Amino acid sequence: MDVGFIGLGRMGRAMVGRLVAAGHNVRVWNRSPGAAEGLDGATPVTSAAEAFRGDAAITMLADDAALRAVIVEGGLLDAPERPDLHLSMSTISVALARDLAAIHERAGVPYIAAPVFGRPDAAERGALNIVAAGPEAEIARAAPLLDAMGAKTWRFGSEPARANAVKLAGNFMLISAIEAMGEACAFTEAHGVAGADLLDLLTNTLFAAPAYKNYGAMIAAQRFEPAGFALKLGAKDVRLALQAAEAAGVPMPFASAVRDGLIEAIAQGDGDKDWSALARVSARRSGRLKS
Repeated sequence: MDVGFIGLGRMGRAMVGRLVAAGHNVRVWNRSPGAAEGLDGATPVTSAAEAFRGDAAITMLADDAALRAVIVEGGLLDAPERPDLHLSMSTISVALARDLAAIHERAGVPYIAAPVFGRPDAAERGALNIVAAGPEAEIARAAPLLDAMGAKTWRFGSEPARANAVKLAGNFMLISAIEAMGEACAFTEAHGVAGADLLDLLTNTLFAAPAYKNYGAMIAAQRFEPAGFALKLGAKDVRLALQAAEAAGVPMPFASAVRDGLIEAIAQGDGDKDWSALARVSARRSGRLKS
């Protein structure tokens, strides 16, 4: 397929690599031009409009503001040449997802929301879990692209915003696990038991799930750099979840507590570290971490 890809952060670059390896013709664009360097097999273009055309255009941008600036304010949906399908893989708000679906419908451009679960190393292996929602026929048409980038595509109906709600719910559950491990480690360390020893036990028995095992290992080793997913982006996602929850009349008291911890971590200079560095907040509060 002839594909345009917009957004070349660590995730985007890895996803482009999978598309190229699967034999797709991929044009790439990023707001910072140097991001396209070293992407063998992909064709850099000089404008977002050159990427937003062909059989499909994929966007993997950092947040609502970036996606709105490039797609909506950039006038791409009014351009003479537009893609046969827009596949939005960014983690964005439910509100923006609904706006984008309506805007695309008016423009006559099919739209699918397909955010992903997985870190850059999973993207490099094509092992992402992709959460897709939109017209069934369009998801089927996008299958060669989704299959190249992910291990499985999980479908959540015809309304694109549902995929974004699922993504925000999943990220809330992940950061809740990190918060729980951070608090538990601070507790046992106050009683003479190393947090690493606690996590070794629990992540190999009661909590032997990928989220606990992977993030537990990072917390135990205090390995928060380089960031696979920056803490400040995690804070953004929890904020988006709370906004969507308030709009729907759904209380999320623990999400509010986690948000405050993330704000505290950012204030302490951990915003660019991996979001597992949230565990440092509990250590600081207990007096066992001074910096």
